[in-house]
Amino acid sequence: MATADHHVAAEGSATWRDYLELGKPKVVSLIVFTAVVGMFLAVPGLPPLAAVLFGTIGIGLAASSAAAINHVLDRRYDERMARTMNRPIPTGHVTSRQALAYAAVLGVLAMLVLWIAVNPLTAVLTFASLIGYAVVYTVWLKHVTPQNIVIGGAAGAAPPVLGWTAVTGTIDPHALLLFLIIFVWTPPHFWALAIARRDDYARAGIPMLPVAYGIDFTRLHILLYTILLVIATLLPWLTGMSGLLYLAAAVALGAVFMRHAIALRRKDAPPQLPMKVFRYSINYLMLLFAALLIDHYLPIRA
Repeated sequence: MATADHHVAAEGSATWRDYLELGKPKVVSLIVFTAVVGMFLAVPGLPPLAAVLFGTIGIGLAASSAAAINHVLDRRYDERMARTMNRPIPTGHVTSRQALAYAAVLGVLAMLVLWIAVNPLTAVLTFASLIGYAVVYTVWLKHVTPQNIVIGGAAGAAPPVLGWTAVTGTIDPHALLLFLIIFVWTPPHFWALAIARRDDYARAGIPMLPVAYGIDFTRLHILLYTILLVIATLLPWLTGMSGLLYLAAAVALGAVFMRHAIALRRKDAPPQLPMKVFRYSINYLMLLFAALLIDHYLPIRA
């Protein structure tokens, strides 16, 4: 009874910070950043200001909407996990109905902005990405297969393509290279977190790879996917999309990621290493895309 009273009292205490948290701002900022890089890489010079402005707003709103839906659909699992039990819905600060209404408003605004101010293709692709993450991954994949993050990673890899189409109205092979990089980056990034939070996921009954197949198996697959990632990051240079500046950054960043992945395989790996790898993977992606952007405007060719 005391718990119920606490939640009733807390429901009216929602602040703007609670709604901001529903949108997962740290995750969305990375999504928006990779989308914006896609916008600038899409054209030789500077992209149209309107496409960048409204594309960024629309993609950001859609990503926040998907995140809020994820909060609602995962609320029962979030209550059981130490990492997520203090989120706005488990604490009762925001009700599921309020969160859904918030997500609906953001989603509708996103589609209107993208359809009217950008182009229909970007709106359709963004909506497909929203459904892929908020529904297909969260409702189904996450709970039925240890390969959830591999298959569901397609939705998270879409932002550079969305940014590219916002500027050009077309899907370009080079945009798909950016998609591939994030798609291959997602498993080692997320599995490192899954190792660190294995007990949480086991308690919630979510079959993440370290829960279903063990930590050693997951460490091996982090290494294998990191190797694939390093290879994938060479493709922009091999195809002539980027120059030597990007190549140097990709090789250096990839070497550090490989070193972390190899260290993670060691039997005496420190317990804090998985979270270190997880945090590095975020910085890795940001720096890699920043290198793509810088190289685009300061090309150094062999």
